[in-house]
Amino acid sequence: MPERFDVAIIGAGSGGYVAAIRAAQLGLRTAVVEQDKVGGVCLHCGCIPTKALLQTASLLDALHHADAMGVRVAPPELDWAVANRRKQQVVDRLTKGIQFLLRKNKVTTIKGRARLAGRGTVAVTGGDGDRELSADNVILATGSHPRRLPGLEVDDRTVLSSDEMLLIDHVPRSIVVLGAGAVGVEFASLYRSCGSEVTLVEMLPRLVPLEDHEVGAELQRQFEKRGVRCLPGTSLDASSLERNEGGIAVTVATDGKEQRLQAEILLVAVGRTSNLDDLGIEGTRMKVERGMVDVDARMATAEPGVHAVGDIAGGFQLAHKAMHQGVIAVEAIAGRDPSPLDAGLVPRTTYCTPQIGSLGLSEEEAREAGREVSCGVFPLRANSRAAIWGEDAGFCKVVADRATDDVLGVHIVGHEVTELIAGPALGALLEATPFEMGRAVAPHPTLSEILGEAALAVSGEAIHI
Repeated sequence: MPERFDVAIIGAGSGGYVAAIRAAQLGLRTAVVEQDKVGGVCLHCGCIPTKALLQTASLLDALHHADAMGVRVAPPELDWAVANRRKQQVVDRLTKGIQFLLRKNKVTTIKGRARLAGRGTVAVTGGDGDRELSADNVILATGSHPRRLPGLEVDDRTVLSSDEMLLIDHVPRSIVVLGAGAVGVEFASLYRSCGSEVTLVEMLPRLVPLEDHEVGAELQRQFEKRGVRCLPGTSLDASSLERNEGGIAVTVATDGKEQRLQAEILLVAVGRTSNLDDLGIEGTRMKVERGMVDVDARMATAEPGVHAVGDIAGGFQLAHKAMHQGVIAVEAIAGRDPSPLDAGLVPRTTYCTPQIGSLGLSEEEAREAGREVSCGVFPLRANSRAAIWGEDAGFCKVVADRATDDVLGVHIVGHEVTELIAGPALGALLEATPFEMGRAVAPHPTLSEILGEAALAVSGEAIHI
């Protein structure tokens, strides 16, 4: 007889484990099936390990410039083995924390590969043994994997995806990074801090092409100051790949002009693909478009009793988005009336140097949507905390609608700015106007003052510029 549950969740990544905990809190008998480790991509080969290494890189950068603060230290040396060991310690600690939370909330955790096997049935194979689960409601939370490109197949030695980059046992002498989205610029930043020669290749006209155009331009300026070679508007010919004694060689073209790049490693960072294979979707009413499962505002698919959250459900591929979607799906299943997740309220953070925090529409997107746009920009060089830090590159930009007085977007680039974007996210939830953002009292001296100043700059009333 199949084991009976109110909710069965396939995948224990960010969306899956949070959904499981919330379901248990609401009194639902819950099972979560995971073929690898709880925590998923974010915890094991994404957000957490990369940020742990980036924290090491940030400290290394600071030590290289300590003499400017009056602190004399011997030239710092990077011990990559220790950095990797610490990275894994962070991951292990957080993994144990999730395991504890699942046990505490009496969630049944099953190791194995799961797929839909008919209405209300989930078949599990491998892991803890073959079994069937019966559940009135199923949540698909299977996440994504690095996108592969024909001709640039990963070989675990010279051509790598972000997964393999986290497993290498040394700092490469040189690296070509294909793709200047969030993943690409984070790895480019990390390895440049660690001493690698880095070339960043992006097909679109600027770095971080999903961000505001001024953010991409500022990031390129700061990267080039750090010695990262940036090649936006550049295509890479996959058929030109040559594996040689030095690593790899590839041909790239910018405005029709070709050049040959040589490096020890080619990192392919061109996005992620949803994990939808062998889930049993065939034969159901679920609709899949461009590799994403169609869902409604409550994360329900067209198949009765089946919800989908996270990377497979479209939109931003972000752990915190998946977590909130998991809660929405479960509360809908439990008969509550959860508010839909507004994509405009989901902040985005990129942990390169300098960091990027953003929310809502870019200036270009707002104009393309037909909005009457007013922008306020405040530079970090006018902020006292940035001056104290010795890190005054970057700015905060507020995009507003002149007709409605709505804040449409907030975009920040600079030192440690990922910690700031939660403020505008709360303001957007509460429908704060630029005036209200500007009149909110920020402590002095803090970097948070740039939020109010940029908001006041929308109407030309910023104080410190």
